[in-house]
Amino acid sequence: MSTTAEEIWELLGELIKAQKETDRLLREQSQETDRKFQETDRLLREQSQETDRKFQETERLLREQSQETDRLLREQSQETDRKFQETEYLLREQSERANLRFQETERLIKEESIRLDKQLGQIGNSLGQFVEFQVRPAAVRLFQEMGIAVKEIATNVSVQGSEGTEIDILVVNSHEAIAIEVKSKLSDDDVKEHIARLSEFKKLLPRYENLNIMGAVAGMVVPENVARFAYRQGLFVIGQSGDNLVILNDDKFKPRCW
Repeated sequence: MSTTAEEIWELLGELIKAQKETDRLLREQSQETDRKFQETDRLLREQSQETDRKFQETERLLREQSQETDRLLREQSQETDRKFQETEYLLREQSERANLRFQETERLIKEESIRLDKQLGQIGNSLGQFVEFQVRPAAVRLFQEMGIAVKEIATNVSVQGSEGTEIDILVVNSHEAIAIEVKSKLSDDDVKEHIARLSEFKKLLPRYENLNIMGAVAGMVVPENVARFAYRQGLFVIGQSGDNLVILNDDKFKPRCW
């Protein structure tokens, strides 16, 4: 069946119409694509801006935190320095006080040492005077009153050498010798030492080996218990009674001989 010109024109019109519709749809699709692209681009820009904003905010916070940390570290360092300086000051002050106390203690010790040396010197002088001016003359009288003749009396009889000894007062006659130990305050140890001295007497002083050696102790102060101890050891005990020196032994006393 042959197509007429009218039909051909109609077909061409439809084709043209279809082409126009296709062009319209393509334009609309292109516009939609552009719109979506622009929207996507806008969203990406906004997201990028938000990311930049958050990054800047994070950077700001980190910077502030770093500044705060630096501030705290500076304050802590300053506080540490302050405490160190304060501690150093306190230690220096304490050291100075300790040095002052040490110097004061040293001064007091020196003063006390000088005072003690002076007292010891006075005691030594007093003891020497006691021996020379009281015990020595009293010994002659006291032993003569007991029937012991005194032909010779000596003070500070000493024997030199490694086994040396010293007798404060030695009273001697033809048959007997009495070695007297004198102390400012007599003690048990003084008595024991004198007994040991008497045990070595003849060996150290052989010129008296044919004599009966007796012992006596004397003191400015003679405690009763020490006097009893010396009595029991066979020693004469010379002590003060009022202003005078007396032999404290009773009539029952038997002197020990070495």
